[in-house]
Amino acid sequence: MDVDAYRARVEQFIGAIEREYVLHLSGRKTSFDIEPIYDRHAELFTREVLEELRQSAPRELVRFAVEGHIGQATKTETAEIARLEATRTVEVDGTEIPFRRASIEQANEPEPDRRARLEDARLGVIDVDLNPLYVQAHERAAALARELGWASTLAMCEELGGLNLLALAKQCEAFVSATDPRYEEVLAPELQRQLGFGLERLRRSDIAAFMRAPGLDWAFPSERLLASYELTLEGLGLDGGGVRLDLEERPNKTPRAFCAAVQVPDEVHLVMALVGGRDDYEVLMHEAGHAHHYSRVARELPVEARYLGDNSVTEGFAFLFQHLVSTPEWLRAALRVGDAGPVISHSRAVRLVMLRRYCAKLLYEIELHAGELDGSAPGRYASLLSQAVRVEWPTTTWLSDVDAFFYAARYLRAWALETYLRRVLRDRFGASWFAEPEAGALLRSLWQEGQARTADELLGELTGERLELAAVARDLAPG
Repeated sequence: MDVDAYRARVEQFIGAIEREYVLHLSGRKTSFDIEPIYDRHAELFTREVLEELRQSAPRELVRFAVEGHIGQATKTETAEIARLEATRTVEVDGTEIPFRRASIEQANEPEPDRRARLEDARLGVIDVDLNPLYVQAHERAAALARELGWASTLAMCEELGGLNLLALAKQCEAFVSATDPRYEEVLAPELQRQLGFGLERLRRSDIAAFMRAPGLDWAFPSERLLASYELTLEGLGLDGGGVRLDLEERPNKTPRAFCAAVQVPDEVHLVMALVGGRDDYEVLMHEAGHAHHYSRVARELPVEARYLGDNSVTEGFAFLFQHLVSTPEWLRAALRVGDAGPVISHSRAVRLVMLRRYCAKLLYEIELHAGELDGSAPGRYASLLSQAVRVEWPTTTWLSDVDAFFYAARYLRAWALETYLRRVLRDRFGASWFAEPEAGALLRSLWQEGQARTADELLGELTGERLELAAVARDLAPG
């Protein structure tokens, strides 16, 4: 096989798929036309090509081909799910709302019972319209992993993803155990401040409103959103690079912000739907971490280093920028916030909820993709999430909440990586590192490598330490 020719075709495929994601998820078109793209590039994912790649190609190219092989087999379900999400509406209190818009309405809704009705309506669409498609795609993907010679999807992802998922699961269990004693102590006061009640009344439908934090709108005026982003870039000595911002409101725009690297490093899209307040600031800065990473990658690197690799790395940079929004020095410089205490307390509570939720997600996904659950998967999902977050979790999202190929593991490793990266930057450049061009130069030197190194290798080079989730537990400890 001519591996360089294969790399060129891989880059063409990724560019086409990413552009389609931008057009559909930004709300510019309701159809999600990935099937013709897969058909045009079908030769990338044949069994014969997979076997050739497994003999001699870099692991990341093998992983790309295997995941693409599964994506090719499930493309019809993926496209139909996206189409239904873009076209379905829900009716709540006599008002029709686009399905994707409903979650934004839920985050901004002050009345708890209406938040619950919005969530129930959304869950109804997932249950009736989407779950049959999710089940088909999940079962087909699991069967293909076995056909390709792995005992399970878990075994496939451990080998191709370079991840020790069972070891990470033990770290997740330790994290949940370590944070159990102070979970209510950290969360309850913030719930009271933002929602007006404590953990005993919290429902899953309230979590988006809690994260939206309308009580902190005084610190996060909408008119300062872009200015704070630009101030951060200026302080680090960065220009806009190849990053294209899309913050426009459209009815069918996905509520989940994303960064699409259409052509690395020259065309990178940052797409988000504005919700308001603190949430917008964190989301914009998170996606900016991705976007400016990709837009600074050295273009001479092979495709696997520019587009593929360990996504814990790019997520680590994303969390690094996101964390600025709960940093006293950044809040003072960007938003003139004198007393950052309320923002920091709320951010700590949100991070704790999210990390415990993702720990539970990973533990569930390991059981799911090991093929151990059979018909008990929905109940096991709800049980693990309920225990971790301490709210009654619905079974309905037992597959729609699963990110492909253990991306939850990348997030968890990224939260850990961010903790170390932030410490390095503060130690070298001070608490206001975001205003130091030398810090920007260090980031650019790391960004230009793309994802040629894993998060473990990057951290080892920087500090000589091992990447551990326990670092995040220590970082979240009061005091």
